[in-house]
Amino acid sequence: MRIVAIHEIVAPIRSAIANAYIDFSQMTASVVAVVTDRVVEGKPVVGYGFNSNGRYAQSGLLRERFIPRLRDADPQSLLGAEGLIDPARAWAAMMRNEKPGGHGERSVAVGVLDMALWDALSKVERVPLWRLLADRFNGGAADPGAWVYAAGGYYYPGKDLEALTGEMKRYLDLGYSCVKMKIGGMPLAEDLKRIEAVLKLVGAGDRLAVDVNGRFDLRTALGWGRALAPYGLRWYEEPLDPLDYLSHAALANDYAPPLATGENLFSLQDARNLIRHGGLRPDRDVLQFDPALGYGLVEYLRIRDMLVAHGWSPRRCVPHGGHQFALNIAVGLRLGGNESYPQVFAPFGGFADDCPVVDGRVHLPDAPGIGFERKSDLWAVMRGIV
Repeated sequence: MRIVAIHEIVAPIRSAIANAYIDFSQMTASVVAVVTDRVVEGKPVVGYGFNSNGRYAQSGLLRERFIPRLRDADPQSLLGAEGLIDPARAWAAMMRNEKPGGHGERSVAVGVLDMALWDALSKVERVPLWRLLADRFNGGAADPGAWVYAAGGYYYPGKDLEALTGEMKRYLDLGYSCVKMKIGGMPLAEDLKRIEAVLKLVGAGDRLAVDVNGRFDLRTALGWGRALAPYGLRWYEEPLDPLDYLSHAALANDYAPPLATGENLFSLQDARNLIRHGGLRPDRDVLQFDPALGYGLVEYLRIRDMLVAHGWSPRRCVPHGGHQFALNIAVGLRLGGNESYPQVFAPFGGFADDCPVVDGRVHLPDAPGIGFERKSDLWAVMRGIV
């Protein structure tokens, strides 16, 4: 099995929405297609990948460093024992001549290509990615489906309480049992009104999570945490800068309900520092490392092993990103669930057209690959790359 071509484009995911830290008016994503020499049903096998929302397209890094390294590597050096491309060997080729540290945008570029390689490999194996992962890394055990929650509740001009609750009702009508909304972009008193309006709709605190997107300093996070604690929310997400481990530990000491963080930590080393120094509690807190942003699934598997060694269950992992790659990983590695973006970040947010949400869960089909071809709006973008 050999790589014969790699194609890359930039796709817009612009939106008028905003969280407490950034708006998405200029957001873009990289999309890649890795063409192989393997032929299935008369067509070359092509693997596809893209980066999650929140990080911009990585064209420069992809074109200047990572695509050339993968393309120019000795083809034999990329193969596993079965003669198929081994994503771990490809990862090593992409990271050759890279210094340690600096886990920022390059992790996103590598993650885009890693996703495409796993898509191609599972297509050649003629199995869905979730089944390949269960068989290779989880003793054959996979979940029948994944718990998912609907992420929304963004700010945009003119969005009042009626519009917010109307949005959340649409998510409930789609089959979600838990929703998430943004906070921290308004004064505390105003955001509490927004929270109480949604709570009245969903009926229980554990059906609502809130997300600050890292905007608060410790004093602010503590104050908001004391105001939020009586609601019994599903979790209080990313209240602090993701790399401020000491402040996370101080907050966890003060705020008893669940915290969630990790979506902006992109390496094994950063994830390990969070576990060592962040004061998080493995009986309740949620880890949101995103395999599409953090050097791909190859690195995510290392993070999973590190978590287990530190006494954490993979069930505490609920990846960020709301994409099918993480959904396959959640099912195949038996994680705690997956984020979903049912009405934002099109066409990358959301799952395959034939994978409805039922009672807050998604069941994946037994179809080869990650399943991009089964999501019509996303496939309309991907199929034109090659």
